[in-house]
Amino acid sequence: MAKKTRTLLAEQFDQTISALRDGLRVLQHRGPSQIQFWFIALAIGIAAGFAALGFRMGISALQKWAYGAEDLHYLHSFAQDLPWYWILIIPIIGGLIVGVILDRFTADARVRSVADVIEGAALREGRVEVKEGLASALSSLLTLSLGGSSGREGPVVHLAGVVSTWVSDRIHADGITGRDLLGCAVAAAVSASFNAPIAGALFALEVVLRHFAVHAFAPIVIAAVAGTVINRLAYGDVTEFRLETPGALQFYVELPAFLLLGMLCGVVAVLIMKSIFWADVMGSHVQDRLSMPRWLRPAVAGGILGLIAIWFPHIIGVGYETTILALSGTLVLSQAILFAVVKSVALAVTMGGRMGGGVFSPSLMIGALTGLAFGWVATGILPDVSGTHALYAFAGMGAVAAAVLGAPISTTLIVFELTGDWQIGLAVMVAVSLSTAISSRLVDRSFFLTQLERRDIHLAAGPQAYLLAMLRAGAVMRPLGDPRCPERATCDEMIGQGLYVRASSTLEAAMPLFDRADLAFVPVVAQDGDGTPPELLGTLFHVDALKAYNRALAATAAEEHS
Repeated sequence: MAKKTRTLLAEQFDQTISALRDGLRVLQHRGPSQIQFWFIALAIGIAAGFAALGFRMGISALQKWAYGAEDLHYLHSFAQDLPWYWILIIPIIGGLIVGVILDRFTADARVRSVADVIEGAALREGRVEVKEGLASALSSLLTLSLGGSSGREGPVVHLAGVVSTWVSDRIHADGITGRDLLGCAVAAAVSASFNAPIAGALFALEVVLRHFAVHAFAPIVIAAVAGTVINRLAYGDVTEFRLETPGALQFYVELPAFLLLGMLCGVVAVLIMKSIFWADVMGSHVQDRLSMPRWLRPAVAGGILGLIAIWFPHIIGVGYETTILALSGTLVLSQAILFAVVKSVALAVTMGGRMGGGVFSPSLMIGALTGLAFGWVATGILPDVSGTHALYAFAGMGAVAAAVLGAPISTTLIVFELTGDWQIGLAVMVAVSLSTAISSRLVDRSFFLTQLERRDIHLAAGPQAYLLAMLRAGAVMRPLGDPRCPERATCDEMIGQGLYVRASSTLEAAMPLFDRADLAFVPVVAQDGDGTPPELLGTLFHVDALKAYNRALAATAAEEHS
């Protein structure tokens, strides 16, 4: 009897181990299409939600300590009563600490943000850098707490990517599963950060994954809801911005005005993005000319921000108070224009100084100020057929942010969820559509994709442009000794003429050689250096490269339409 019991227990144990192995295979390769995967999405949503909540609370705690601010939404009211030298010193100290952290823990002293998450989704099987990501999150937390002028969504999104990367590495997830886990984490983090579950889910699909595959929708929504619950447990079911002046369209008479506002916001968004890139180039130029150590660059930027903040404390931090004033129509025309310009300069200095943070919250503030300024003019010209000027601030906020992010759908929804006002959606949609249409033609679709393009990572044009960069010549070549390879003498002759590629080269680098020299194949060599002759490893045929490219395109299309 005892022997039979032991045998039964052994069988049960073996069945349990087999079930766990089967479950792991499901999570690794077919997770997004399985109900079991939803529990993993829920766990990641909770973890990313708490990470976003902790980041937000950390900013509040440090700001309270540095500036005496009790409420994150009203920081500049506290800061303007402080001595001028304290306003100046705080961002310098913050920049110095940030510079040391980035110099120590990153190879390029650069903060990781949304662009790196998009790159991870497209090129790294849903993975992001972990050590650099944690250093970037800490740097951005210090930047936003100690005088920087940026937003918190960028570091929160990358921090969520670190969470999903850890899980993907633990279960050895393949590319599809890794990307969907990344989407779940991002959706939860955005939802927890802004109390916006609908926009959080669509942001992950529209901006990070850049497709709306049905198989990814359910787990991403589950994670977004989990992140929202985390936020509401801490802050309650409240909106980020409370509108005191309800807006109302005067039937359809005002729609042409919102078309004009959308065009203006598109131009403003492009100016914001161009100014950030210009500031980054100038910062690098000055750093090289003065032989400045890279850890000092954020401190110099902090000094410039401190000088600006002495007269304009509105630039400190995320800028919610000024955004609220714009949405309520409290600011006059001259204030709206001045604050928008100063905030744009401060944002460019922060990002160009490599201090950290994101661009979404600043673009909300600048957009609200732009819309308010336009509203003052529009309602002044046609007062009898116009709604409130605050209505234009509402539409401008969404239009500038959508153009900067290149995300008209999720940005439109996030603006609704941030304010809780769903009655003026028509005005917002009209402005957003025009702003994104204009800005996407003047930059590479969005701020993030333009960032990647400046690093020679070509994601803006879609997978047909970047998939070649994911395939290595060494992985596609026919190895030496393959009976289908040409004779060794032919390859040696081509190498002598410089017609070869390295095994580590991508097909993106190899394909132009086929077209330029009208070749059917090229030799593949080992990495040569120190004057040693190249070592022949095999042959890359044009037809093999095209087959590998077609397989990659087919796999991408299958994932996006699954």
